[in-house]
Amino acid sequence: MDSDRTRKMGTDCWKRGSEAAAKQDWDFAIQMYGQAVAFVADNLAFRQTLRSAEQKKYGDNKSGAKMATMKLLPVRARIKKAAGKAEWDAVDKAAEEGLAINPWDARINSSLGEACRQRGYTDVAIFCYQMAAAGDPDKKDHWQTLAGLEEERGNYQEAATCWKRIQKLDPLDGEARSKLSALDATQTMDRGGYEKAENTREMKTAYDADRPNRSAARESVETPGENLEADLHRTIRRDPTDRDAHLKLADLYKREGRLEEALKTLQQALEVSGGDANIREVVEDVELDILKDNILKAKEVAAADVENAQAKKNAKKLAQELIHREIEVLSSRVDRYPADVKIKYELAKRFMRVQKYPQAIPLLQRAVADSRIEADVLVALGKCFISEKKNSIALRNLDKAITLIDRGTQSELACEVHYLLGRLYQEAEETKKAEDHYNEVLLIDYEYRDALQRLEKLQDG
Repeated sequence: MDSDRTRKMGTDCWKRGSEAAAKQDWDFAIQMYGQAVAFVADNLAFRQTLRSAEQKKYGDNKSGAKMATMKLLPVRARIKKAAGKAEWDAVDKAAEEGLAINPWDARINSSLGEACRQRGYTDVAIFCYQMAAAGDPDKKDHWQTLAGLEEERGNYQEAATCWKRIQKLDPLDGEARSKLSALDATQTMDRGGYEKAENTREMKTAYDADRPNRSAARESVETPGENLEADLHRTIRRDPTDRDAHLKLADLYKREGRLEEALKTLQQALEVSGGDANIREVVEDVELDILKDNILKAKEVAAADVENAQAKKNAKKLAQELIHREIEVLSSRVDRYPADVKIKYELAKRFMRVQKYPQAIPLLQRAVADSRIEADVLVALGKCFISEKKNSIALRNLDKAITLIDRGTQSELACEVHYLLGRLYQEAEETKKAEDHYNEVLLIDYEYRDALQRLEKLQDG
């Protein structure tokens, strides 16, 4: 089945699950979320909402179904057998069946995390190992694997937090000391109060680690109205279902650049709202912002150590993950806002970046109706048709685009279009038209690409 169609089917199932969750119909929500996970195994949000629904089904009792231990015996045997053969899809399937019985089980969360890690689903693997570490916080293996995954993802502060936990469990662990030293050299490790964190949900950055203490201290001496953050925390404590208070607090965090805290607060708002689609979009936007921030950190680490091949690999992998996630988010919004051509244009640009031109073209053809972006869309269409070896259609789009471009304010775009037209006419052996367009390029930017060399070659010929 086509991957885009599969993802759409997964998204549709997830939406139905969210509707059921809003009605607290946990069994149907779990069924639909489970289908979404089956369709799109690497989607973190699908896994998180599935696990949340499973936990709510059991009233957050931390132990799952009655006689869960007995019921999990055959599941554990299947997981062990499949893992021994490196059949990670089978491990995933069996582990999800087990977590439907007890979503807090540390061993099964760990097995699922390993299956996801082996298949390259790093974000999902991190989530699974976080669950495993929360379920069995004294087991070093969970923290070690989680630390490695966080570092691979570019989350250096979170990785440092894991190694600090290991160091606390085993003060003689030499690897923990060396890892912390290495992370310290990147100036991204967490230097704040880890001792306060009892599980992965409480992990904070160096700046954030002391913030709860500062907030608590402020609240003890400040009266209402003196500090907005403290006021909002008090409001939420009085009424944890106050969606607006959660949203205001998340917005405050976003404006201060505290994205991790903003995401956590928004997820709480999404939960108390019963899966409100508007809040879900804000959650997605913050997730993308966090990923972009991690890419910048990874690039800084790679630039600081040019010999570090793994750092370059991490940065590249994060960039690929970002474009993949953006396509997923924008596809969902195109479905939700079918009349919004700007979203179609943004999605088309992402498809072009991964060279999926057949998917980009119909989106661009709809987006061209917006006169505000018509020139840009026509240029994008021209590039798509060039890539698809349909030069005559590309010419028509680019010829129209050049009449809409203001050379004074869009000189770079004008250069690009004239250059592309020159190339197309040169290939079609229409020398005069090709020369005209190369001359237009040189009038704007004499050093643009190889336009001068191409023009001279044509004139010599």
